[in-house]
Amino acid sequence: MQFNSLEFLFFCVIFFALWPWLCVGNNRRWAFLTVASFVFYGWWDWRFVLLLVGNGLIDFYAADAIVRWPAAKKFWLMLSLVGNLGSLAVFKYLNFLTVNANHLLSFFGAETQVPLTNLLLPVGISFYTFQSMSYTIDVYRGDLKPTHNVLHFFAYLALFPQLVAGPIVRAADLLPQLMSAPPVTEEMRWRGTQLIAVGLFKKMVIADSVALAANRAFGSSELDGGCLFWWLATAAFAVQIYCDFSGYSDIARGLANWMGYEFCVNFDHPYSASSLREFWSRWHISLSTWFRDYVYIPLGGSRQGALRSHVNMWVTMIISGIWHGANWTFVAWGAFHALFLSVERLTCFPERLMKIPGGRVLATLVTLMLVLVSWVFFRAENITQAMGIITTMFHLSTFRWRDIELLNTRAVVFTVLFLLAELLSPLRLKLPTRIVLPIRLQPAWIALVLVSCVYFRGPGGAFIYFQF
Repeated sequence: MQFNSLEFLFFCVIFFALWPWLCVGNNRRWAFLTVASFVFYGWWDWRFVLLLVGNGLIDFYAADAIVRWPAAKKFWLMLSLVGNLGSLAVFKYLNFLTVNANHLLSFFGAETQVPLTNLLLPVGISFYTFQSMSYTIDVYRGDLKPTHNVLHFFAYLALFPQLVAGPIVRAADLLPQLMSAPPVTEEMRWRGTQLIAVGLFKKMVIADSVALAANRAFGSSELDGGCLFWWLATAAFAVQIYCDFSGYSDIARGLANWMGYEFCVNFDHPYSASSLREFWSRWHISLSTWFRDYVYIPLGGSRQGALRSHVNMWVTMIISGIWHGANWTFVAWGAFHALFLSVERLTCFPERLMKIPGGRVLATLVTLMLVLVSWVFFRAENITQAMGIITTMFHLSTFRWRDIELLNTRAVVFTVLFLLAELLSPLRLKLPTRIVLPIRLQPAWIALVLVSCVYFRGPGGAFIYFQF
């Protein structure tokens, strides 16, 4: 059930019509949230719900056992990790591992081939697996007391606004909120409305429009574009994935506000970052902090010397790449970021650049360039295509203005304007006063945004991160 579909509109009408009546009393509220979320998730395929319930029950009982039998808590933690990572490996990575195993067998002359499976990838499995797994880890560490009510747990794990594409909400943040049905103030309802409207605009108008250029470029083997063509096509994908994903996060946060709850901010103008380290503090914040807290720091972080900190960071970034997809392009994407994060640490080039006049602008442009190059690996079908595109991007002799004609004009305009707005966003901090639209004009602004979603929307498509 997509946020930008009529089915979801009807779902929301029914849900929020019943919410004031069914949110009274913990068990009734948790049961309503759980059932509604299962309906939302099962709309794609009812079998997905069985996997969600199975993974959830493993973590619910493992966390309870950790408290009841602390002497065996490592066993219960391992049970949780094996259950979560095992299901993720089977549904998301089994075919990838099988294909690579067959390549190795062929390389060594073996005639036997391992048959491929045809398992359907459950929507959002990576998100709810990480969210469920972090619950058990926090209980194991003693940072969280487990809930003893299974409905309370599933109301947290399966809560429909953020279930399939984040933000990844920690149990320590959401479980206490679910202990009550806080009154939804007019301020929260209005803030939620604005978030939903802006999120729909990002997805339906911007992301779906620029996707025309990105999909045509990366999906065709016949386009003979030069340097300018591929920079623009890659920039179009950069805008597409940002507006698509941050748009989803905005809608999720808005829906949570309508229920009286708060989700964390997941994006903060990442393309205005002046270093890759800053980029990762602004991009998909809930995931980057998850990897920091559950992978990088447990590996030792930066506590065991400079060399070990680089190794830990490389491991974390490569795992992050693998989390995004079962393809060597995602491994290369993670390794690319790890490489230049190491370069930043060793050379301190962003800090050095900022000491000269105009240095911050230059550092921001260099960072944006690196991020765009990394997106080539993320979007390309394979490593060969990615390397060919990157080679062309830096082959200045292939620069041709007429290459713009190969791309959708509307997509190019949206791409350029959006990236300019992102690059200029830090300048707003220097304004003497914050410009706020008068209250009486805000409903008209929201109405204009929603009308734009209807009349200026691009071709509809699923949210990008549903595949993760």
